[in-house]
Amino acid sequence: MRLNTLGLIIGVLLLFSCGGGQSKIDQIKEQSKMAEPTSLEEAEAKWKDYYGVGPITSSFSVPDEVDQELAATGKQIYDLKCTACHKADKRFIGPAPKDILTRRTPAWVMNMILNPEEMVLKDPLAKQLLIAYNGSPMANQNLTEEEARAVLEYFRTL
Repeated sequence: MRLNTLGLIIGVLLLFSCGGGQSKIDQIKEQSKMAEPTSLEEAEAKWKDYYGVGPITSSFSVPDEVDQELAATGKQIYDLKCTACHKADKRFIGPAPKDILTRRTPAWVMNMILNPEEMVLKDPLAKQLLIAYNGSPMANQNLTEEEARAVLEYFRTL
């Protein structure tokens, strides 16, 4: 009988100590919602000059003139590794790369190619893209920086 009474008292205390507000998990979720953009459009506007998460830094830039030889190599890589999910000029499983550099920095594009897993976990824009594309994360194709740079050069020709 004493155990039943003691159990009842502990249960009531736990009930009242846990009530009356959000749990810690709910609070963290709420805070993260406020810190990150709520739509892809808001993310694109807010993070237009953002470089993403990965090996490429803000100092990365591309020359004005397209390197046609590098772009041809990039097209071969793109055709081999990317076309299952991306179409050059239309939305598919993933976004179209046409005009990508009007929406993203070269460093962000390179980091998305080279580091998609971490980008989706840490980059606010990549998170919004994941939502916009029905939770289909970009597969890591394990490209080298040189291969990713060639793909980026191909994107410039689209």
